[in-house]
Amino acid sequence: MTMAPLTLMDFVKAAKAQIEEVTPEQLEGMLSEVEELLILDVREPSEHEQGHIKGAMLVPRGILEAAADTEYPKHQPELVEARSRPVVAYCATGGRSAMAAATLRQMGFENVISLAGGIIRWQQEDRPMVREARYV
Repeated sequence: MTMAPLTLMDFVKAAKAQIEEVTPEQLEGMLSEVEELLILDVREPSEHEQGHIKGAMLVPRGILEAAADTEYPKHQPELVEARSRPVVAYCATGGRSAMAAATLRQMGFENVISLAGGIIRWQQEDRPMVREARYV
């Protein structure tokens, strides 16, 4: 019997089973309480430019593994050095960031979580956003 092809939501569901998520309210508290917190925006540059969480570092999902791999010549030092720091990944709705968090955990990151509902939920709850960019 042939198995049905997997869908995006199958991958997201599998990733969410492997990770933890925080709400926008929890993340806003973490921003002032958790030292060395790295906020990781895994959206595309055009999305990031429209507004993001203050201090977020942009590493699009499509280059995440390369950026986080110490053996890759063009890795992102700030991301690589965050392996033992708390990391919160976010995207538009929480799917890409869940997959990113699961991937980073598999790559040895100790404390990486995803923002539930992504930047859309963050905006719906009237949380602060900025437009200055931090690119990889």
